Amino acid sequence: MPRKIEFSQSFSRKAKKLLISNPLLKELFIEILNGLSENPFMPSLETHKLKGKLEDKYACSLTSNLRIIFKLSTNTIHLIDIGTHDEVY
Repeated sequence: MPRKIEFSQSFSRKAKKLLISNPLLKELFIEILNGLSENPFMPSLETHKLKGKLEDKYACSLTSNLRIIFKLSTNTIHLIDIGTHDEVY
């Protein structure tokens, strides 16, 4: 059963700005969100648990340098942050 995806306000603002500045990412972005909903640990997402101040969260790759930070609960994926590797960590 696919998990529900929730967007934080901050994530929504950053994602909108990112997709406006790079419209070619839109299709990939949708594909990644669908993958997260189906299986957040799908190998192609490169999902990994974070450490330090983000220790209760996970990250997956959007591109080689763009990451999506999220938190898992039983039936929901809470999207928290999106940006370059240096911006989100």
